[in-house]
Formats: sequence, C-alpha cells, structure tokens
Amino acid sequence: MSVRAEFRQFIEDQLSGFGPVSIRSMFGGAGVYRDGLMFALIAGEVLYLKATDLNRADFDAENLKPFEYTAKGGSRAVMSYYRAPERCLDDPAEMTIWAGKAYAAALAAGTKKPVRR
Repeated sequence: MSVRAEFRQFIEDQLSGFGPVSIRSMFGGAGVYRDGLMFALIAGEVLYLKATDLNRADFDAENLKPFEYTAKGGSRAVMSYYRAPERCLDDPAEMTIWAGKAYAAALAAGTKKPVRR
C-alpha cells in the first residue's frame, strides 16, 4: 500500500501552517516528521496522527479509530496513531491544531530517535 506522490504533496501543503515537515517512505506507507520527530503516518490515502493520553480523548470523542495492521503470525497490531478527522484534509487551520497536538503527544512519548553521527 504505497503512498501516491500527489497525496504526499497534498498532506505537506495542508501542514504548511504547522511548520516544515518531511515525509519519508516506510513499510509501504510514509512517516510524517517535524524536526526529526515522527508525529503522523500515512497508509494508502489515510493520515493518522500520534495519540497518547494527552490527546486520545479528542480522537475518541469523534469515534476515530487507530491504525491497525496484520503482524507476523496473523495477529492484529494496533498502533498509537489515530485517523485524522476528515475536516483536517479540507481545512489547513484545523490541520494545524490537530498536528500540534499530535506533535506534543509524540514529544511526550519520547519517540524521537537519536541523531546518528
């Protein structure tokens, strides 16, 4: 399930109010990063945002589901990334709000990888 270049560019454009981001291919999808910290992922044509106790209630209040995939051995794996509200794809200001909360959640979770030298 690769991510089309047009969708990647669209997501970058929607996130322009949040700040510069980079999108890197990974495992058939893509990770969305700011300052080296992954705060979102793209699978197919769906954007998922990082969720922790800081912002999970926002996703739950809108009945948004987490990213799931089939792991080795056929078991279901659930990640701490939840589907972004559809309105974020239409409203860059709304995207900025949700991306900021996802970034804060990623910072709090300590998911930044050390810089290799």
